[in-house]
Amino acid sequence: MSAERKIETVTTGQNEIIEFNRGLLYEESLLWEKEHADHPGVDLPAPENLKSRTGVPDRENIGLPQVSEPQVLRHFVKMSTWNYSIDHGFFPLGSCTMKHNPRLNEKLARLPGFAQIHPLQPESTVQGALKLMHELQHWLAELTGLPGVCLAPAAGAHGELAGIMTIKRAHEMKGNKGRNVMLIPDSAHGTNPATAAMCGYTVKSISTKETGRLTVAAFKEALGDGKDVAGMMVTNPNTCGLFETEIQEIAKLLHKAGGYFYCDGANFNALVGKVRPADFGVDVMHINLHKTFSTPHGGGGPGSGPICTTAELAPYVPVPTVVKNGETYSLQWEKDRPETLGQLKGFQGQFGMHVRALSYMMSHGADGLKQVAEDAVLGANYIMASLKNDFHAPFDGPCMHECLLTDKNQKDAGVTTLDIAKALCEKGFHPMTVYFPLVVSGAMLIEPTETESKDSIDRFIAAMKEFAADVREGDSEKYHAFPESTPRRRLDEVKAARTPVLRWPSDI
Repeated sequence: MSAERKIETVTTGQNEIIEFNRGLLYEESLLWEKEHADHPGVDLPAPENLKSRTGVPDRENIGLPQVSEPQVLRHFVKMSTWNYSIDHGFFPLGSCTMKHNPRLNEKLARLPGFAQIHPLQPESTVQGALKLMHELQHWLAELTGLPGVCLAPAAGAHGELAGIMTIKRAHEMKGNKGRNVMLIPDSAHGTNPATAAMCGYTVKSISTKETGRLTVAAFKEALGDGKDVAGMMVTNPNTCGLFETEIQEIAKLLHKAGGYFYCDGANFNALVGKVRPADFGVDVMHINLHKTFSTPHGGGGPGSGPICTTAELAPYVPVPTVVKNGETYSLQWEKDRPETLGQLKGFQGQFGMHVRALSYMMSHGADGLKQVAEDAVLGANYIMASLKNDFHAPFDGPCMHECLLTDKNQKDAGVTTLDIAKALCEKGFHPMTVYFPLVVSGAMLIEPTETESKDSIDRFIAAMKEFAADVREGDSEKYHAFPESTPRRRLDEVKAARTPVLRWPSDI
């Protein structure tokens, strides 16, 4: 079914077509379709009998829609009501940790002493900001068991890059030549092999398809004699929502072979306050402050992806880091730490995110952060227990902070993961993450987070159970038409991919 613009129109006696909205569900045309207002806000008519005295040629028509200020204002306000966010409702994206952002954190980040400083100010004038960053470094070190902390990376993938470059720098400084292989599970986030390749490594995949987890046997097969292995990149809990139960033994084998263990910290929300990654062998990891510690998430930023390392790797992390000398705080640069891999980002990192993250940590305290992980894991297992008899659960045992289901039970009736996601839109829910991880066919990865109430989770479960019951009873055809009540219906995805319309209007 092609995309449909559900604008209803009425015709006046003068045959004028007028947009019409049903109830308060706003539809909106493009600004280009609103041209020729009586009083446009751009390209005003030239005044009569007035000669320009600027010496500059008259400006040509700049090509903007000829609309008035009220039209522009209403256009963008209406469209803003279409934005779905965690403040609208349940946002169960697996592997994304879309949770509530306490407004206290936002208030603190906007304090003039934090919001109005500049990264080029003398250090003596920003001692409070540097103290905050130093305190955040301390909290991250305590929570991970990894004392070397750099706050500079801008977000998750940038943190990955910083972590793998730290490993590369360590091997270079130690003269470890020929270590050009990075071991990565086949269920990893796609950024993992991309990051390794960007750093010049050859990626060797470790199979996890049988159990959804790494096994010592599969790791040994990938490791070989280990002489060419620089390290491994593992997400724990992994992208199937499972804890890597054999990870300590695997880490010991890697270290014995001379490699380093990089942990993708995207799923740290399941462990924070409960388990220190250093205790299962991690040498370096990045942490998404914008996920685990509840700062704004989505839309391309703002993000923050600090890295934490063992004491052995700490000299090689990027600069700057914040150090304390007596009662004075300062930034440590290359001249102070010549073994560093250098600077990866302009200035000192996403400082507003540092404020928000530390506010979150201090609001919760050690016991509260522990409960964050416990409640996140409890919510995901509640969903798994409620839905495992309606949908296929590909792996045995409890999950961590997200549960993985598939469309296997519905597929024979012609209802796929995509149909279920569209049906959730029809019911007013944002869909879960679909078709990821790729090691599972028809995957549905659901993460409720710790901030979701039991009531909202129960409503989501009820909707999913309704879908499964419809399919069992043969009432499945309607799922190919959903969603029907949204401003946009289904795209013809094949046509959209083969003949995309990239400009408006398409004939210019």
